[in-house]
Amino acid sequence: MRIIQFTRFGGPEVLEEADVPDPVPGPGELLVEVSAAGVNYADLSRAAGTYGGVALPCTPGSEIAGRTQDGRRVVALTFSGGFAEQAVVPAGDLVEVPDDVTDGAALAMLVQGLTAWHLLRNSARLRPGESVVVNAAAGGVGSLAVQLAREFDASWVIAAASTPDKRALTLELGADVAIDSDPDGYADRVREANDGRGADVVLDANGGAALPAGLDALAQFGRLVSYGNASREGRPSVDPELLAERNLSVCGFWLRPALTLDRGFREPLAELLNLVAAGRLRPVTSAEYPLAEARQAFADIAARSTTGKVVLRIRDLGYLPEGGQ
Repeated sequence: MRIIQFTRFGGPEVLEEADVPDPVPGPGELLVEVSAAGVNYADLSRAAGTYGGVALPCTPGSEIAGRTQDGRRVVALTFSGGFAEQAVVPAGDLVEVPDDVTDGAALAMLVQGLTAWHLLRNSARLRPGESVVVNAAAGGVGSLAVQLAREFDASWVIAAASTPDKRALTLELGADVAIDSDPDGYADRVREANDGRGADVVLDANGGAALPAGLDALAQFGRLVSYGNASREGRPSVDPELLAERNLSVCGFWLRPALTLDRGFREPLAELLNLVAAGRLRPVTSAEYPLAEARQAFADIAARSTTGKVVLRIRDLGYLPEGGQ
């Protein structure tokens, strides 16, 4: 079967197409014919050698969509090996996809959708009537968090993004107001957008200077959830005394351990897929790339020229829905 792999660390140029033997499922595993795979920042980090525990050669790709040998459409998290025509997955890790949900939309519900769900439900513990600021709101996680915040009864959703086009997209997705995400003047813009008050929740994947700016934008008992460092800046320290002065909270989030929790994976994923099928959640998908153009997909993500979910089209298995979400 065809795969994409890297045998050395570096940028997009290290990705190579190769032919390897087909995988053989073991006890409790199923073989999935892969139709599409999701591409994430973590895949770039693996190829760059900045993601721990990567052994060479490595086939990246943590999200797959495809069909089991008994004909079921499924998605699964693999954490590696997804950029391939076939994958072996534990049977309990497969979740069926509604007929009217496209591969791209289904893939967007895995890392990005589950992250947005856990950020709001378990990390921020969003309560009905609270205000939410979503940084990087036009990205894969952010665009879903904007919509889920509304779905989870936030009273006011503020989207922060870096360009006018991205801010316009967040308004289309249901944000009440969109602001510039530049850390300089950020807190003032949040308060102006929130009727002069600080926000109850800030979700941040930018890191660096965005973190203290987000803290400054919070109301009393506000919560900032940090789940990334896309800025690649140094990680600022947080002074507990400054938190105590306004009863603020800061927490971090990583998806992988959250998936091991009881009801941390299958149930929220099924909920997300059903919201997509019902038209209540609109995943933003970027252009699809053929498997052979994986390098270009990586380069475009690294250049921040993509919006929403990036997908590698492995092959067409003949069941893609027409007009689906």
